[in-house]
Amino acid sequence: MSLPIVAIVGRPNVGKSTLFNKLIGQKLSIVEDTPGVTRDRIYSKCEWSGRQFMLVDTGGIEPKTNDIILSQMKRQAEVAITSADVIIFITDIRTGVTANDYDVASMLIKSGKPVVLCVNKCDSVGSPPPEIYEFYNLGIGDPIAVSSVHGHGTGDLLDEVIQYFSDSDEEEDDEDAIKVAVIGKPNAGKSSIINKICGEERLIVSDIAGTTRDATDTVVENEKGKFVFIDTAGIRRKSKVLESIERYSVLRAYMAVDRADVAVIVIDATVGFTEQDSKVAGYAHEQGKACVVAINKWDAIEKDTNTMNEYTSKLKSDFSFMSYVPFVFISAKTGQRLDKLFDTIKLVAEKNSIRISTGKLNDVLAYATSRVQPPSDKGKRLKIYYMTQPTTKPPTFVTFVNKAELFHFSYQRYLENQIRETFGLEGTPVRFIVRERGVNDTK
Repeated sequence: MSLPIVAIVGRPNVGKSTLFNKLIGQKLSIVEDTPGVTRDRIYSKCEWSGRQFMLVDTGGIEPKTNDIILSQMKRQAEVAITSADVIIFITDIRTGVTANDYDVASMLIKSGKPVVLCVNKCDSVGSPPPEIYEFYNLGIGDPIAVSSVHGHGTGDLLDEVIQYFSDSDEEEDDEDAIKVAVIGKPNAGKSSIINKICGEERLIVSDIAGTTRDATDTVVENEKGKFVFIDTAGIRRKSKVLESIERYSVLRAYMAVDRADVAVIVIDATVGFTEQDSKVAGYAHEQGKACVVAINKWDAIEKDTNTMNEYTSKLKSDFSFMSYVPFVFISAKTGQRLDKLFDTIKLVAEKNSIRISTGKLNDVLAYATSRVQPPSDKGKRLKIYYMTQPTTKPPTFVTFVNKAELFHFSYQRYLENQIRETFGLEGTPVRFIVRERGVNDTK
């Protein structure tokens, strides 16, 4: 099952982001410099008392007039009500209860969702200040005194949060099933693909982009095996995410990728590859997931004998940052090549989980270094002593060398290609960790 979502809601300057960073134990960057992906990071996994959940910061409310303050707060509260399993309502001991606090509290009470009342900026050690009793007037329950700066009270806060998690939140997905996140832009045909696979109208299908608001699971078992298909809301450009609720749809789509084994990136054949497709694919690549690109609506394309080859050639150029990814041309309308899609999903999942013995790896390493000598700099040549694979999903290779800075990216790519060619690592990213022998630092 997917992790429960805990949203932090509150007005500006009450310390939402500070509390978010304190609870996850790091200052989370807003933008990550990764090929093929640029995204806002508004969520992170969090764990308390053995329970995992997804913590969401609903920051970014910076209205300029009092009228906008109320409307923006209501919008954020509505988003939390719709999408979260538990809500942390954060207030400020220094300002006391404000009119806006009352308005949001009223909405949260009407929602019926579990709400934990956090009174922030109680920075002194010892008993809570007497001002905290004013917050009982919100009618939400016992206020919990917290200092998001120092961390006081955060344990009590999380104890209260996790008591609202249901037992089903801890259920594990079927270990035998391949979990597949179907991702892509809105209206590319993701729900239609799953409906065709199931043979029923399991998911809402509409020409209106953004119909699917949430990530939903569909179990499919056939002669190919057992699969859990996770349909997701289409991932839009940030500039197109106009509704606050859409931000949570994007969040759940990324979360679907996080818990999937394989990401099927759906592209509309009638539209072709777009920059947003590269961002969607880039996120899956960054997370180390096996990937398949499914070109949907292929039945709607006028074709001759070279059409598929020409389209594939262009896609290879578009996906140059994921040169390992396979392409499958399908039609959710006619069912064309859906069998091949299943086969490809199974193949890339297998390659993503492959474990290669140290002996075989070093045979490839010896052959590769004899063909192309390692690079040198100022008379100092790179020596690669040996290579081993500590983990899978994705396959990760630790390479021990004499001097890490000599292991240039181009030579690393050469070794990666040799390993891919030898072991057929189609559809999966790989990771390299470079270590100097006898030195613990990694690069």
